[in-house]
Amino acid sequence: MTTIAPPRVAGRWLALAALGLAQLMVVLDTTVVNIALPSAQRALGLSDTGRQWTISAYTLAFGGLLLLGGRLADRLGRRTTLLAGIAGFAVASAVGGAAPSGGWLIGARAAQGVFAALLAPSTMSLLTLTFTDPRERGKAFGIFSAIMMSGSALGLTVGGALTQFLDWRWSLYVNVPIAVLAGLGAWFAVPPTAAHRETRLDWTSAALSCGGVVLLVHALSEVATQGFSGPVIGFLALSGALLGWFVARQARHPHPLLPLAVVRDRARAVAYLTVGAASFGAFGMFLFLTYQLQVVMGYGALAAALAFLPTLGANMLTSTQLSGRLLPRVGPRPLLAGGLFVLACGLVAATRLTPDASYAAVVLPMQLLLGVGAGLCMPVVLNVATRDVGARDAGAASAFVTTSQQVGASLGTAALNTIATAASAGLTTPSAIVHGYTTASAWAAAIVGAAALTAFLVLPRGTR
Repeated sequence: MTTIAPPRVAGRWLALAALGLAQLMVVLDTTVVNIALPSAQRALGLSDTGRQWTISAYTLAFGGLLLLGGRLADRLGRRTTLLAGIAGFAVASAVGGAAPSGGWLIGARAAQGVFAALLAPSTMSLLTLTFTDPRERGKAFGIFSAIMMSGSALGLTVGGALTQFLDWRWSLYVNVPIAVLAGLGAWFAVPPTAAHRETRLDWTSAALSCGGVVLLVHALSEVATQGFSGPVIGFLALSGALLGWFVARQARHPHPLLPLAVVRDRARAVAYLTVGAASFGAFGMFLFLTYQLQVVMGYGALAAALAFLPTLGANMLTSTQLSGRLLPRVGPRPLLAGGLFVLACGLVAATRLTPDASYAAVVLPMQLLLGVGAGLCMPVVLNVATRDVGARDAGAASAFVTTSQQVGASLGTAALNTIATAASAGLTTPSAIVHGYTTASAWAAAIVGAAALTAFLVLPRGTR
């Protein structure tokens, strides 16, 4: 089996542009539909349950199938699965944009999640193989991580602009030109990669992991209306059993979806914890802040979308200008723990929200802290999580980064929404709604803070 040499410098940066566009597309769709959702609900006659599944169908299919997508990338070749995922995502987006009913829209969103799970592991593992020089690698991962964490805020901005000036359907159609550009760039700039045909696919493990995650998120969502009732406890127990079975199966299967050696490495395990905790807090806060701006503070769709730009800017600047330069000097420990700590401070700032809160005095500082915190830790996550992994397991290691992000985002949205609903006690006054948001923010800050402390204690001093 021959090894493909990395492309020349010019080719590497063009490849980064293509891989970044592909990653932007899948992250964008985590939130781009959020602001467009009220218009889509009215147009298609969606129920409130259907409205929720328009979001959840994408994130759950994406997060639940990522490990299988990583193994498919190992087996078929990462360039092949990248191109197939881009093409399938474009088709699913076009179908969703033209959806004549709510069922079609939800089905198209689930299909988007399936193809996102195919292409996302390919982007990160190709990035790892393409950038091997430490200086270039740090810069490339800084840009890529900024796309990962800022794509959600950018999705809100794009969704608001498209909904206000065109139509909600364009929040899905916009993926088609992005996919065309990403596909052409990948076709010409990304070199062919070896396909490990001997890698077998464990479909049972894929069903166990996907089913366990879906049941867990569903149970946490139902707590808001049912409390810890018998069915909810049953869903939680069944989820735990499926995920436990999944872990046990990985330990003894000859071709596991997630080789346990990948997560036994201490630094790599902390990297996965970091991305999961950051997504838990940040993605849940994006949902609350959307409603705070539009429902409580009276912003229009575009104004609310533009209000998220400080998070995007702070994240981009920190990821590209600071993290990559600090990592070779200080190692991952202070950046992973410090980034989570700053993110937790942003969530603490969110507890100061009131119905008449000032954007400049409360919302803006919170957004800047969230952007800087994510910008400090996310480039390090990508670097540590994919470094020193064997070629056969590169897809699985890369997939688990995005799995951690999507599962963290899904759990954060479900759990924090449940906490906020319970804290508001069913009242719909602005003060009750905001009290729910601030209570959930305090819980999120505590959880992310605990993850920061764990990262600081588990990673030994001087780890490079």
